[in-house]
Amino acid sequence: MSEFVLATANPDKAREFAGVLGPGVSLLPRPAALGEVAETGETLLDNARLKAQAVVAATGLPAVADDTGLEVDGLGGAPGVRSSRYAGEGASYAANVAALLRALAGAGEAGRRARFRTVVLAAWPGGREVVAEGVVEGSIVLEPRGAGGFGYDPVFVPDGCGGRTFAEMDPDEKNAVSHRGRALRAFAAALGDAGRGERPGRGRRP
Repeated sequence: MSEFVLATANPDKAREFAGVLGPGVSLLPRPAALGEVAETGETLLDNARLKAQAVVAATGLPAVADDTGLEVDGLGGAPGVRSSRYAGEGASYAANVAALLRALAGAGEAGRRARFRTVVLAAWPGGREVVAEGVVEGSIVLEPRGAGGFGYDPVFVPDGCGGRTFAEMDPDEKNAVSHRGRALRAFAAALGDAGRGERPGRGRRP
């Protein structure tokens, strides 16, 4: 069994990690004494690496981190790497969603096309890394729908799912098609490849 310290302190993300990776990967909680890591990277990969390396440095153990961005066509790919703080540092989920809907006021169907992208990165003491990515295409609806999920889930409708937002799906349904679910399954496959002696590196795209 692979064992990693989970770099995220977000309980919503932690539940999705555990739900997708299952019993084959043991996830240790992030040390309570470790402060927030500044997400100063220019890409999702940069930020995932910053978070994982900070946990490795603090614990001396392998760590796994992710970073996720919502890319909206009508906003030139924004909020992207700033998705978690689109409405400002420390913004709530609701504030970020409200800021997004204001920015898209009057946008047509093409402008509301969007995708979620997740990068998962595991780091080990000594510098080894395994990286995987997951992407899901969809669109942004005019107003929030659904009581589940978190973040932008109430306004994101993934393609091919009957017009429901992520927030209208149960956790298993969401994980089956979501960006993070796809990235985590690719990550698990990459770990398996490494365990069979194949060269570790970027995980398979979903």
